[in-house]
Amino acid sequence: MENILEKLVNNSRKAIDEGVYEINETLPNSGVDLGDVIINSQHAPLITEVKFSSPALGNIRKISDPIEIAVQMVNGGASALSVLTQPFLFDGSPEFFMKVRKVVEIPMLMKDITIDKIQIDAAKKIGADYFLLIQSLFDKKMVLEMDELIEYGHKNGVKVIVEAHTSEEFENACKTNADIVGINNRNLDTLKIDLNTTKKILEKSNSSKIIISESGIESKEDIRFLHKCGARGYLVGTAIMKNENIEQTVRGLVNSI
Repeated sequence: MENILEKLVNNSRKAIDEGVYEINETLPNSGVDLGDVIINSQHAPLITEVKFSSPALGNIRKISDPIEIAVQMVNGGASALSVLTQPFLFDGSPEFFMKVRKVVEIPMLMKDITIDKIQIDAAKKIGADYFLLIQSLFDKKMVLEMDELIEYGHKNGVKVIVEAHTSEEFENACKTNADIVGINNRNLDTLKIDLNTTKKILEKSNSSKIIISESGIESKEDIRFLHKCGARGYLVGTAIMKNENIEQTVRGLVNSI
């Protein structure tokens, strides 16, 4: 039986084979450096996520107009948007991303399980400022040549967030040319969440990378805790997508610090 990580990688291969990333339009990205935004923010820099489903929770919110959701997030003070482009398990699509890209001016992350340059080509075409790489896929040899994918992204004007869950993965991620390193509080093998993941990793770290914390963030108290741990930015999806008043929810979290 395939585990969750294998399933995620196989889903990306399936999406590639089915032509999900064949994009016929080219959009500009924001031209804004999210790293600078995070460093200079006077409040909690939120990367808010447009995500209708997930492997852990199934359906999170009824699929609706991503533009309406994104605009509410921006109005609430989000520093950047993460939009799912993976159709399987996440109900995302490049089309959703492009709809949002056309109406917002802040940085956007193409959130997907990136395993191939074809997806990076798509990220450039749909106007993504960033794409995501998951360190464990490379550490477990499920995907090869992380450095090559990062370099390819940079050559094409797309920056990279490398995501880690363990101290070893984090150290490996920090050795790459990643523009931002994310700590995923969710164990992708078990799908369990523990915000102390960020705390434990950063207690041992002296990295100069910009660090964001991801997954399981639900409240102002969570953000204050992660801020004290040393995280500089916060990726929040489910807690916002589950809420009826998205703009108000985002504003409350942004004003945590």
